[in-house]
Amino acid sequence: MADDRRQNEETLWVLRAQTGDIAALESLLANIEAPLYRYVATLVGEPSRAADVLQETFVRIWRKLGWLRDPSLFRPWAYRIASHEAFRSLSRDRRWSDMADARELEALAAPEPPTLDPGLRERLVGFVGALPPASRAVILLVYFEDFTLAETAAVLGVPPGTVRSRLAYGLARLRGHLQPREPGQGPKDPS
Repeated sequence: MADDRRQNEETLWVLRAQTGDIAALESLLANIEAPLYRYVATLVGEPSRAADVLQETFVRIWRKLGWLRDPSLFRPWAYRIASHEAFRSLSRDRRWSDMADARELEALAAPEPPTLDPGLRERLVGFVGALPPASRAVILLVYFEDFTLAETAAVLGVPPGTVRSRLAYGLARLRGHLQPREPGQGPKDPS
């Protein structure tokens, strides 16, 4: 019910913003800023770069909002723009840094499954950050942003089969790192 209300509110803001209502545009961008920032920050790995990517995303949204035909699809459309901007930023620098901390990986790979504490999500996001960007984007959209596979395919502009293969690859890499191992042994490299 809350999702329907959010969707209706966003749709109304889009329609108003498309007519030039600056307050509606500001409300629309403020509503999506936090989840988009989380997504982009995990994709690009650096807070300052994420802020730059988010700013570029908002500029593109502002410039192209008039062309959005179905206002109810604003959120997936915004994530698609953010994905393109994040990948553009990564390809410019060609730096695919490994963001996972080995101690966090060892804690997640303990024989007993960890309980869901408030910091677990952040550790998982950091670990997901070690995945290649294509798989990272799919896992973030599906598991952290609750997009369906079809919505994820639309956001990334790839076929659903590609989304499934990137998801399978990413999950296999995560499983490889989370497998219990002998003391003193480093994280497994499933590739």
